[in-house]
Amino acid sequence: MKKWFFTMLILVAVIFGGVIGFNFFVQGKIKHAIANIPEPEMPVTVATIKPSSWYPTINAIGFIEPIHGITVSNQLAGVVTAIKFNNGSRVKKDQILLTLNDDIEQANLKSKLAQLPEAKADFERLIKLYRRSLASKQDLDKAKATFLAMKADIQALRAIIEQKVIRAPFEGLIGITDVHLGQFIQPGADIVRLENIKNMKIRFNVSQDQLRRIAVGQHLNIKVDAFPKRVFKGNISAIEPAVFYQSGLVQVQAEIPNHDEYLRSGMFSNVEINLPPILNQWVIPQTAINFSLYGSSIYLVKTETKRSKEIKRAYPITVEVIERSGNLALVKGNLKKGARYVTSGQVRLSKGSKVKVVQDSALDLLDKLPQL
Repeated sequence: MKKWFFTMLILVAVIFGGVIGFNFFVQGKIKHAIANIPEPEMPVTVATIKPSSWYPTINAIGFIEPIHGITVSNQLAGVVTAIKFNNGSRVKKDQILLTLNDDIEQANLKSKLAQLPEAKADFERLIKLYRRSLASKQDLDKAKATFLAMKADIQALRAIIEQKVIRAPFEGLIGITDVHLGQFIQPGADIVRLENIKNMKIRFNVSQDQLRRIAVGQHLNIKVDAFPKRVFKGNISAIEPAVFYQSGLVQVQAEIPNHDEYLRSGMFSNVEINLPPILNQWVIPQTAINFSLYGSSIYLVKTETKRSKEIKRAYPITVEVIERSGNLALVKGNLKKGARYVTSGQVRLSKGSKVKVVQDSALDLLDKLPQL
């Protein structure tokens, strides 16, 4: 019995020992395999840091307006007797656009003109009689007042008749009218839009801390959604003397030549004011910068020698983004001329990651999109 017990005990010990030994053997093999796994190389594209010029800009948004643009309206009420323009046509300065009924004023004018010679003759006769002491000063003054009042009435009637003729105050392009022939319109009615679109303007706001960087006459670029590939040129024509204390912004106005008449009032536009270039700056693509809650950084590629073999590794370095423009950013930090930095592929990197420099760059745009 005891012999059988010891035999079983030895057998169990051998089995457990074998299992434990096998596990140690497997773990050793795993450690050996892991130790011999080659360190992964992350494919990245790189560029060389070198000083370059930075062209700073001030960006803003605004709406295109005409330098001369009004909604034509009337001063007096009346019935429309003639519309002398076509919708969308061009008109010249002082061209008649619309006339209102003036029959009553014309009749009154004829009546006054008929009475004027008699009033003038009475006044002149009383002057002669007064000089001969045959008429009183009172009669002379009364005749004079009658004559002058008659002339004033005629002048007033002519002014009213002229006001019932609506003219173009300047040359320009006429819009679409909602007024119809025979319609009675009240004073101040919106007759039609008139704009001279040969020269346009734009108003936009900039921060008060940018005032020192702008001046009247400064060049700027304007882009509109209607013509995304075209850049319109303009110049600053006026700067508001007061800053809006509620927002800290100041209004700026620029004039834009528009001889081809592509720009129209009301267009939303992006404004870019070009400032003098800054030389010898660190300028890199924005895609090379890692943005996080802890700040901005880029990866520098350094070459190390291990066992007579060169290995490239990436190490992060903190940078401060000063300005951005398009895909480029102006940065400052502990950078040196000639150092290489990662431009794409940095998402997979960490401190000391082994990298492999490849030629293909995610920053290179395709000339033609691949067909699906």
